[in-house]
Amino acid sequence: MLEKLAKARYFSRLTGAVNRLISERGESNAVSMADEVIHNYRKLSKDQHAKFFTFLFQKLNPDPAAVMAAAQNFAAEGNARNYIKLQRVTEPPRQELFRRLNRATNGTAALVAMRRDLLQLLDKQPELTAVDFDLRHLLSSWFNPGFLKMHRVDWKSPAEVLEKLIQHEAVHAIDGWDDLRRRLQPDRRCFAFFHPQLPNEPLIFVEVALLPEIPAVITPLVDKKAETVHQTSNYKVAAFYSISNCEPGLRGVSMGNFLIKRVAEQLHEEFPGLKTFVTLSPIPGFIDWVAAGADIGGEKSSVQLKPAIRTAREQALEAIGLAKRPWTERLSSGWHPDNATEKEKAALLCLASIYLGLGSAGRNGNPVAKFHLGNGAKLHQINWAGDLSKKGLRQSAALMVNYLYDLSAVEENHERFTRGEIDYSRAVGRLMAP
Repeated sequence: MLEKLAKARYFSRLTGAVNRLISERGESNAVSMADEVIHNYRKLSKDQHAKFFTFLFQKLNPDPAAVMAAAQNFAAEGNARNYIKLQRVTEPPRQELFRRLNRATNGTAALVAMRRDLLQLLDKQPELTAVDFDLRHLLSSWFNPGFLKMHRVDWKSPAEVLEKLIQHEAVHAIDGWDDLRRRLQPDRRCFAFFHPQLPNEPLIFVEVALLPEIPAVITPLVDKKAETVHQTSNYKVAAFYSISNCEPGLRGVSMGNFLIKRVAEQLHEEFPGLKTFVTLSPIPGFIDWVAAGADIGGEKSSVQLKPAIRTAREQALEAIGLAKRPWTERLSSGWHPDNATEKEKAALLCLASIYLGLGSAGRNGNPVAKFHLGNGAKLHQINWAGDLSKKGLRQSAALMVNYLYDLSAVEENHERFTRGEIDYSRAVGRLMAP
């Protein structure tokens, strides 16, 4: 009973602090009031978060009558005065609340953490997406790449930053400090975006290998015992082999595409002989897509595929035969790229080329492919036995892919992708109908 009363008291203090902050006209007390809101929010139990965000949704919405009147005035006479009035009345008061909270001590970090809590509630309470929309709108402005600082992370970087790399590496786990040290040697690079308000918090980071040729296999790139190449004349290719977001509260805030392009430009400036910029990327969800029937874009593939490709797709599905024998069962019985038949190999490569080369622009396209192709990269090459880890075997039959960043063509490729067109190499095209 006492605990319940304490929870109610904390929530009442928080809503009272919100109301005082949002009604404050001057700025003299704004910082202390914002601090009070954040202080009280942090005292909430996890199960009270939903109640708080529901309060923001219900109590800090625009006034429908005022919106209607302003819209009618603007429709009748679209002058500057009516436009400004419409903008003011349609903006939810909670956006101004978030702006004022951003003035608090460590307010930016508090709002990012607040959104992290909010995102965990959206599946069960979709009406809160309105609150998330407003918060993400502001965070997208505050974390605009124009405000972010790109820094190279090396072994001399603060330990706090290095620990974050180990903690948040999402593609190829970093196995302790020795592994991290190897990834920061002269033939490797790591770059991260930082925000001025979060100086020791990498927001997103990318790992790069400087190589003599385009890589097809991930193991040498992440082998902590691999020999370091010091001769810079051997650096012909920059391979982006991992990109990881560090802050869940910034989900949906676009930063990674700008980071890759800035890194490519900086590396080209540092090493003028470096002409080729590629990724070595996983294909998450590929086997699941095959098991579900290898449909394109949630529609019948027969509508979209040319006859030769449609026939190749059906033959490939029959050769893999996941409808009769699930992939997990095949793996548990010892399937491996080294013992795959040529027919299986051709079938998997065919399906992967269709999945990436024809389906990536659709709503259900591969997320990694959508990221790189949407950034203006080209689908360059699909690699057999590229990732032999358990995860790689399970999600993509060990296939990996190179996306090529031609700095002179990224803008054109980006525009094409927005129209649903995917730029892929002839090598990938040949795999679609072998």
